[in-house]
Amino acid sequence: MSKVNAAQKSSDTYLGRVVAGRYRLEARIGEGGMGVVYRARHVLIERVVAMKLIRPDLRGETHLRAWMLREARAANRVDHAHIVDIHDIGETEEGELYLVMEYLVGTPLSAEIAKGQFPQVRAIDVLEQMSAALGRAHDLGVVHRDLKSDNIMCTNRGGRKDFVKILDFGLAHLARDPRLAPKGAVFGTPEYMSPEQAKGEEATAQSDLYSLGVLLFEMMTGQLPFRSHDRDVLLEMQRTATPVNPRTLRPDLHPEAEKIILKLLQKSADRRYKDCHHLQEDLKSLQRALPSSPWEAQSGGEAQPAPPPPPPAPSPGVAEWATRAAHFGRMVSRANPSGDAPPEVNKALEEAWLLANRASRLEGEVASHMRKLEALERRGRALRAEIGRKVEELAQEESRALREASGENEVVAQVRERLLAGERAVVQSRAQADAAERQGLPLAQLRGVFERAGQAQAHVDARRELLAEHEMRAARKDAQARDLRRQIEELRGQLARYAEAMEEDLAQGRGRVAQRTREGLSYERAFAESTDVLMRHLRGRPECRDLLEELARDGARGPQSSVIS
Repeated sequence: MSKVNAAQKSSDTYLGRVVAGRYRLEARIGEGGMGVVYRARHVLIERVVAMKLIRPDLRGETHLRAWMLREARAANRVDHAHIVDIHDIGETEEGELYLVMEYLVGTPLSAEIAKGQFPQVRAIDVLEQMSAALGRAHDLGVVHRDLKSDNIMCTNRGGRKDFVKILDFGLAHLARDPRLAPKGAVFGTPEYMSPEQAKGEEATAQSDLYSLGVLLFEMMTGQLPFRSHDRDVLLEMQRTATPVNPRTLRPDLHPEAEKIILKLLQKSADRRYKDCHHLQEDLKSLQRALPSSPWEAQSGGEAQPAPPPPPPAPSPGVAEWATRAAHFGRMVSRANPSGDAPPEVNKALEEAWLLANRASRLEGEVASHMRKLEALERRGRALRAEIGRKVEELAQEESRALREASGENEVVAQVRERLLAGERAVVQSRAQADAAERQGLPLAQLRGVFERAGQAQAHVDARRELLAEHEMRAARKDAQARDLRRQIEELRGQLARYAEAMEEDLAQGRGRVAQRTREGLSYERAFAESTDVLMRHLRGRPECRDLLEELARDGARGPQSSVIS
């Protein structure tokens, strides 16, 4: 262990603790604005997780606790491959909130950007994955609100590099939830914040799209569109400043990529992409236009750094307790061949055997409970994913319908303007015809005047028909979009009801497991006490040295090695 790690461990009293009776904290891996993140191991199943604990100095901040709870609900309902999985959420006996997420091995996007400009293929691939995940989140009413390069993890999965995971929905907002922040408060990271957030307004899906624009600008150019050491200056730049054209920083930037960046960075939310589905259409079109060779080849084929080492392998289960008890029995026999071991030694040995048997039975019970819980979690995840896919399909259709309706309405506005001009021309031509008739002009001249009036009226009639046709098309598209929105809301309501019922069932199951696990932890403490008595009696006995060495070689580390520990 390095000096730094040793110092961290000595100063962090949480390391080694079992939280909520189920998760042993193994290492501190990060700290954010609201919580400290640890690598932890579930003490009952072979699962390494990341656990976020709310910062001790924020325990009394009720609104921050509510945000953390909302983070789990939001991300868990979305259930998308490119959003970090949430396994568990709850409170410890001391009232501390915890959030249990999948443990990821990878590199933050910020670290990758620090190496320089991305190959264009790579940048678009990363953004496409992010937009797919956010599209699902937005369809389900979830807005991230704090997208930044530190919140994006690039991992390797299935042989695919840059498999994106979006982290930390800590400021996510479930639509229709009561506002928990003071009015006008500004939350988020200024470098990636949308103009409306910089004004203290509520974040929307379009706010996340703006942040995507900042990220794409950063990946393509190697720098942020707006930079300042002064937070207030930076916020003002987000509100009013025009970003530098990215092609001035990268002349080889594909024109379509430039268009996407500038559209995402529009100050007015109405001028950005309507939604992530619209953005994805343009991204996929650009992907087809870019070279198809892997981005590693475009960047000179640089070798990728080796991934961080995996977390320590799981330690032996309670079966090791019986092995240790057997070793101690042999050592006691050697040290006391006439059977005259002190009463406290015999009692400790008997207690060790008894605890090993009890722990073994308990492990079987807990394993049965955990299998049921895992099956329930799988069913829940499958159903959430199925509903999410249905919502996504409907939302894609809604997006197209709304855009087509918007296009029809634009045509309607143009035709209506031409119609008004035509009606004015009809009035004018009729006035001219009436005047010509009163003046008694020759028949040939009258015929020309009346023909022009007739032509003007014909143009007006045609434009009225055209206007009615486009109005009908726009109305149909609007009706289609409304029907799709109704179906989406029904599915979202179904998902919310199901999620609440599922979470209640899971909470009950986790409670039973936690209760039994605490019993196992009491066995662990008692086993440790018994083996301490035996070690004090046997330490220094030369006749037991080989058995002690064998115990060490087998890797037995006392009760902490137990699955129940």
